[in-house]
Amino acid sequence: MRILHIIATPRGSESHSLRVSEAFLQGVREQSGDVTVDVVDLYRQDLPAVAGDNIEAKYTLMVGRPIDRSHQESWRQIESLIEHFVSADVYLITAPMWNFGVPYALKYYIDCLVQPGYLFRYDETGQVVPMVNGKRMVCVTSRGADYSAGSYLHSYDFQEPYLRAIFGFVGITDLQFIHAQPMDITPHQREAALTGAVAQARDLGRGFLSPAVGVPA
Repeated sequence: MRILHIIATPRGSESHSLRVSEAFLQGVREQSGDVTVDVVDLYRQDLPAVAGDNIEAKYTLMVGRPIDRSHQESWRQIESLIEHFVSADVYLITAPMWNFGVPYALKYYIDCLVQPGYLFRYDETGQVVPMVNGKRMVCVTSRGADYSAGSYLHSYDFQEPYLRAIFGFVGITDLQFIHAQPMDITPHQREAALTGAVAQARDLGRGFLSPAVGVPA
């Protein structure tokens, strides 16, 4: 099994969300040695431009025309990123909440990936046909406050709904979330939230390969 770990925090070893993600991976490794983890660190990787030749190529594809020869070399960078993404079996996203949503680096990465004819297409009636099927995703987040259901801040959570929507749009509907929250209220609450999230992540990892959750043995 190949896990693509998409890191959308610039804090490295100081990251709370990354600590939780590492607990998930540790749990997975305890169950199987046949796991490869491929890391995409969005703050340490140059992503292709979604502008210039590439934005022209995108709109050419959207209207069903072939890409102009002068745009092909640039567009190949987008294709390589997409090929790398779709080759994974499982996705792990590590992303703190920034201003109620995802960090800009993750949004940019998603904008590079979600291209017509690669991750989705339209059928003859104009309906969307997802093209990334049979994959699983785990999203680990850290939030300054408590945005859980029932809290007064829940309606400000645009992070989980966005990730569910955009990846569901391309066919990844098996998403599980682990939220470390609240992290910025008091030191006691932070430590309790982090401890709970780490335990949840490790438990999820330990059972992740079980046939009971829909993964072939």
